[in-house]
Amino acid sequence: MRNTADVVIIGGGIVGASVAYHLAAAGCTNVVVVERAAQVGAGSTGQATGGARAQFATPINIRMSRYSIDFFARFEEATGHTAGYRPNGYLFLATSKQHLVYLKETGEQQWAEGLINVEHLSTAEIARLVPQLRVDDVLGGAFGPTDGLLSPVSALRGFLGRARESGVELWAGTEVTAIDVDGGSVAGVTTSRGRIATRAVVNAAGAWAAQVARLAGVELPVTPLRRQLVGVRASVEFAPDLPMVIDMATGFHFRPHTQENIATRDLLLAWPDPDETPDDDTTFEPAFIPKFLKVANKRVPCLAGAKVDPASCRAGLYEMTPDRHAIIGEAPGVGGFFLANGFSGHGVMHSPATGRAISDLILHGESRLIDISPLGLERFTTGRLLAETSVL
Repeated sequence: MRNTADVVIIGGGIVGASVAYHLAAAGCTNVVVVERAAQVGAGSTGQATGGARAQFATPINIRMSRYSIDFFARFEEATGHTAGYRPNGYLFLATSKQHLVYLKETGEQQWAEGLINVEHLSTAEIARLVPQLRVDDVLGGAFGPTDGLLSPVSALRGFLGRARESGVELWAGTEVTAIDVDGGSVAGVTTSRGRIATRAVVNAAGAWAAQVARLAGVELPVTPLRRQLVGVRASVEFAPDLPMVIDMATGFHFRPHTQENIATRDLLLAWPDPDETPDDDTTFEPAFIPKFLKVANKRVPCLAGAKVDPASCRAGLYEMTPDRHAIIGEAPGVGGFFLANGFSGHGVMHSPATGRAISDLILHGESRLIDISPLGLERFTTGRLLAETSVL
């Protein structure tokens, strides 16, 4: 068990695991990942919907997604493990002229960033793509064929498995109780298993990032928000290549639940309940189901006869920031304290790009692949907020 490390990563979810992988891939293996749960994947990663899309509204999110989706497509080659990635696509449904204008404007931004394969579909084309949808109020939509589905826990295990094969240590069931700062820079981390001397600490604590940051005297505008998912078995089969379908009017979206590329009746449904308030409660509320299905049935009528699978129903946490963008970079005023937080529901899909960026910052002093300066914590004090409107 190490008492000194080049890097300590706080949080063994998919973001922390990606940082560990990218550090190890670059030759930095004197790394300790500290996870308070008894096993990895017990937090937000294990409850995530499991999707990866590049159809965003801002350049930085599109760039993060393009790197990440390409990485997921070659995940097994890179890590020796599978992430379960399937390019089924993301289908956005527009039910108003404002939605169509939005898709056109964001499409132009996506094109400018090199994402040139997004298709704008007619109502008839949407009906052919997913015939189970009610489309009488749908005016059109957008389909990104390289957006896709994945298994968050499989990806987490792939990142961490390869990192540990390279020499990275995992301290599971371990609580971080203090981050030592000396002369304005990180000097070590105190845990329930002992102290680790280090000059670099990565905060990858997900929805609990603000609490961890305070240990280093840093205030993070990151707030947990519950999202509930419902698993159902439909009365009809859906195609093997069923995409992630998003109703822009309500935020309701669904995907195949199975990881196999086969025709299926098993679906995972998600909906951002507007009545949810910031909280770290991860209890699934059965009373949510009828409220949820009322929204779902309007868009997918065949779900009226669906059987709810209680074992697939769950609740997880988004880590929200005021501008719905991640906070990635070195903390102002605390040298060696690196932030990988506030993904606002996009942590799984942006984990490859985040791991690469943080690894570059630690080892080279700059992010060599993607300019992540817009995601710095200082934007909240300088007023340079971003504006991501494509949040589910």
